[in-house]
Parts: sequence; C-alpha cells; structure tokens
Amino acid sequence: MPYASIKVTREPRTTDDQKARLIREVTDSIVRILDKDPETTFVVIEEIDTGAWGIGGEPAAVRRARAAKAARCKAASR
Repeated sequence: MPYASIKVTREPRTTDDQKARLIREVTDSIVRILDKDPETTFVVIEEIDTGAWGIGGEPAAVRRARAAKAARCKAASR
C-alpha cells in the first residue's frame, strides 16, 4: 500500500486540475515502477503557506518578494 506525500507551497495559480494531474501521474509512476495496485496507492498533496515554508534560512514569502523586486529593478533599468 504505497503512500506518496507531496508538499507544495499554497499558490492561487495551482489549480485543482493540476493537482488531479499530479495525483494521476504520481500514481501511474508508482504502478509502473513498483508494480503496485493503483487501487491501494495513496497520493496526498499538502499545501503549505509560503510564510511557513523556508528556503535557505528564510521564509519563502520573503525570498520571493526579494526576487520579484530584483526582477522589477532589472526590467526598469533596460
């Protein structure tokens, strides 16, 4: 009974269709690679707020805001 846990940051642009595709394709991979029964294969997607997701010692929200600001500055200097 395989169990795949996928954690992603909560994004407004991540649609239910995308999550359904991810579940389907991860299940298909487990069935194909491990020869498991899809009926007993579980895939769980957990969405985590960017303030609770850390990258490189800081919250993802802070890191993304800095990257967006840098991109705006770069675009303005062209």
